[in-house]
This record gives sequence, C-alpha cells and structure tokens, in this order.
Amino acid sequence: MIALLPLAVILPMIGAGVTMVASRRPRVQRALSVTALAAQLAVALIMLVVVDDRGPMVMHIGGWSAPFGITLVADRLAAFMLVVSTIVTLAVLIYSISQGRDDEEEDGTNSETPTSIFHPTFLILATGVSNAFLAGDLFNLFVSFEILLTASYVLLTLGGTTERLRAGAPYIVVSLLSSLIFLSGVAMVYAATGTVNLADLATKIDSVPPGIKATIAAILLTAFGVKAAVFPMSAWLPDSYPTAPAPVTAVFAGLLTKVGVYAIIRVQTLLFPGMFTTVLMVAAGATMLVGILGAIVQPGIKRMLSFTLVSHIGYMLFGVAIGSEAGVAAAIYYVAHHILVQTALFLGAGLIERVAGSTVLARLGGLAAAAPVLAVLFFIPAMNLAGVPPFSGFLGKVGLFEAALEGSTGAAQVLPLVIVCLGTLTSLLTLYAIVRVWGRAFWRPVPQAGEEHPPTGPLDPRGDHPMTTQYTESRRRAREAARRRMAAAEAARLPLGMVGATTAVVTVGLVLTVGAGPIYGLAERAAGNLMDQQTYVRAVMDTPADGAADLLIDPPGLSPAEPTAQDPGGTG
Repeated sequence: MIALLPLAVILPMIGAGVTMVASRRPRVQRALSVTALAAQLAVALIMLVVVDDRGPMVMHIGGWSAPFGITLVADRLAAFMLVVSTIVTLAVLIYSISQGRDDEEEDGTNSETPTSIFHPTFLILATGVSNAFLAGDLFNLFVSFEILLTASYVLLTLGGTTERLRAGAPYIVVSLLSSLIFLSGVAMVYAATGTVNLADLATKIDSVPPGIKATIAAILLTAFGVKAAVFPMSAWLPDSYPTAPAPVTAVFAGLLTKVGVYAIIRVQTLLFPGMFTTVLMVAAGATMLVGILGAIVQPGIKRMLSFTLVSHIGYMLFGVAIGSEAGVAAAIYYVAHHILVQTALFLGAGLIERVAGSTVLARLGGLAAAAPVLAVLFFIPAMNLAGVPPFSGFLGKVGLFEAALEGSTGAAQVLPLVIVCLGTLTSLLTLYAIVRVWGRAFWRPVPQAGEEHPPTGPLDPRGDHPMTTQYTESRRRAREAARRRMAAAEAARLPLGMVGATTAVVTVGLVLTVGAGPIYGLAERAAGNLMDQQTYVRAVMDTPADGAADLLIDPPGLSPAEPTAQDPGGTG
C-alpha cells in the first residue's frame, strides 16, 4: 500500500513527460492525459479508504528516515483533499478536450488551448497540487507551490493575447513575492530549529523563543495568505482569473487558493495551535465582506465569481481561527464544498460564453429558454454557493457558526458572534449577486437594440441624438448583433464533453449534500487527527526508512491493548 504515495505524484508527472513527447499527436495526448488523471483518481480513492480505516501512510523517499529525507504523508485530510482535487482536474481536462475538439471542428485551429502546450502543463499543475497535499516538510511544500505556480503562469497566459499577458503580470509578480516570503520563512525555521520536517518541527517549535516563534508563524501565514487570497492580500485575484480560458479559470478557482488554505490548516493545527486566532478571525470577516461587496457590483459573471471566490475563502479561514475540532472539521468540509461548487460555476460561465458569446451581463438574456440544460447546471451550484438549504454550502456554514458559538461565553464570544453575523450577511449578499446574474442572463429577454450601450450626451430640440446618422447605424448594428446572438443561442448545441464534465462536477457537489453524514464524519475524523498532533508526529517519526511500518495508527474504535491485524498479540 505504501506505493500509493509516490504514485499519486508520479502518475501526472509521467503523463506530462509523455504528452510532451507526443506533442504532434493530439489524440494520443488527450488519451494519455485522461488516463494519467483517471489512474491518479483511482489511487487517491484507494488511499483515502485505506488511510481512513488504518491510519496515516508515510513514505521516506530515498531511504532517508525523518527528519533527514523527503517524507510523503497521507493522513485523512491530505487523502480527502487529493480525491477532491483529482476529481476536479479530471473533469476540467475532459471539458477542455471537448472544447478544443469543437473549436478545431469549427475553424481547424485551437488558439484558446494549444494542445501541445496545454496538456503537459496541466498535468504538471496536477503534480504540484498533489505533492503539496502529501508534502511532509516545509521545503517540499515550497517546491510543490513552485511547481504548480510555474505551470499556472503558462496556463494563465495561454494564447499570448495582450489582455492575458497584462492580467498575468500582476499574478506572476504577487506569486513570486509570496514565494520569496515563504522561502524566507523556511530559512528562518531551519535556522531556529535545524529541521524543516513538519513532524520534527512539531516537537521542537515550542523550544524556540516566543518572539522568534511568533515571527516564523507570521511569515508563513502571510505567505500562505497571499496564495489563498486572504484580504488584504487578495487584490491580485479578480483581475487575473477572468481573462484565462474557461478550463484554466475553473481549475484555478477550484484548486489554487485551496492549496494555500490547506497549508494554513496544516501549519496552524500542527505547529502554531492557538496563535493569531484573533488576527485570523478578523481577516476572515474582512475577506468575507470585502469580497462579496466587490462581487455585487461587477458587470460580468467571471469577475463576479472571482470576487465570491475571495469572499468564501473567509469562511474557511474562520473555521481555522475558531481553533476547535468542530471548527476545523467544518472548514475541511467547506473547502471540499467550495472546490466543487466554484469549479462548476466557472465551467458554467464558460458554457454561457460559448452560447452567448460573452459573460458581460448587459449582453446576456434569454438563456433559460435557449439553453435549459445550461440553466440547470448553473442554477444548482449557484444556489449551493449562496448557502440555500439543504445544499452543502448551507450545511458547511451551519457547522462553522455552531462551532464558533459553542464553548465561548461573555466577552470571548463577541468577536465570533460578529464574524457569524458577517458570514450570514455575506451569504445573503451572495444570494443577491447570484439572483442578479440569474435574472439578467437567464430570465430576461435578449437585450433589444440600444439597451447594451444607451445614448449619452445632450439631445437636440427634436429629441434626436446629436450624432443622428452614426447612432442610427449603431442601433441597426446592435439590433442585428442581438438577433445573431439569439439565433446562435437557440441553435447552439453544446459539446457533449463540456456538458458532461460540468454535470459531473455539479453531481459530485450534490453528493456532498446527499452524503453529508458520512462525508462530514470523515471531516470530523480528519480534524480529530489534526488537533491531536501526536497522531501525525508518531506516524512520521516512528516509520522506518524502508517504510515497512507504513500504517501505524490503530484502527478507530480499538485501544492500543486490543489485538489488530497488524498486532495480533495486542501489544500495541
């Protein structure tokens, strides 16, 4: 079973190399990419089942035992995140393949997603995400971030258009800055403790002088906060994501910020429990409010979704700030929910752009009648994002709010109560933003001539526009453009792969609702492991270099003195 750990990282990496070699054979590239991610998903599912049943899985690369070598660790949190992320990457890949095929059928080219570049880069991105979840030391986590960020630079500027290059520049600068901060934190950690292994750090960090420990924690949280788009370090995101191709935007929105959230959860529970809780709580509330206030005034669907992405990072940070097992469990569940829902919405936005030619609300209308399947595929995750009962967004928010209000009394309850109120307001404003998009894009008729760009400037005494001839021509062109869009929408046949991939992500999001009991129970068990740091420490430090004892923790419900499959004598 220990071979599952490196396979989860190696499979997409090998796939990237092979697809690069097969760059002149698009069909082979597509088959290899899908096969690599499908195999990775199978590995991740098996790993989750095994880890949940038998405990953390550990592998020391190269035979160097902890804390000297590179360690891969899969506990319940890592395995759960790996499963969800691989589902998303596989669905987005199928979506992009279908989109690329359809583009090629229309004009013989595919300028949006060049196959020879897209497939290997996308698989490298999947490699970085997987390695980040399984990294057992800070430096390997840093390398993982660099792998996925390097791939994201290419994907974000795919096609080389001026708009994408301009939008990608701030993203690259901010990412490099956050990486520099992270690397400085890793250097400071090693200087203070002599190790970067997370399990070893958990045993040594308390011996570090309080001032240095607080500085290290602040540096790492700042680096991860930039990557997770936590306010006030989130301004880069809404300007960067909307310009990328739809599949790229979807995987970015679903995964990249969540890797930053995962890193915050990991270091905050393992290395710095109880530190900066007030700062994290205030940052969570500010992220919720600022993000959603930006969302409700956006003229386009992609930018609106980008701002809601920022806003709902606040809920996850709030769960970490609560610091209890219930709060962390709710945060884990909400991370999984948001990965799926946000990906589905951006895939839906890509379908809207394909049908109507734009995602600007002023140019949209009549989509409910023109594309009813698309209307359903957008409506379900939209209501889920807004937290409408009984969807998983509602369940996650209720879990967060209950965790915040239990166990604190008097003055200690004031700040959590304020954040709960902000979270409730954010949920209502999210619903308002979603309803606004739904009403304009799906319910109202197609905009008539002149509605997109109403005339401005003084009128002459007869009430005519001063530029009569030009304005009449503008109205005629606008009318004709509206007719063409409506005709295209009515006749549109969305590629089956794009619709199928979006449907799959929406369905898995619904599984979080239908199967909320067992999935939330998994999140609670993962949180229990995180809050008991010794579970992680023993699993890593007690595993020999050859990995023979890869499963160390006793199965749930058994005490150490009871016999197990691994310990027939019951010695523990």
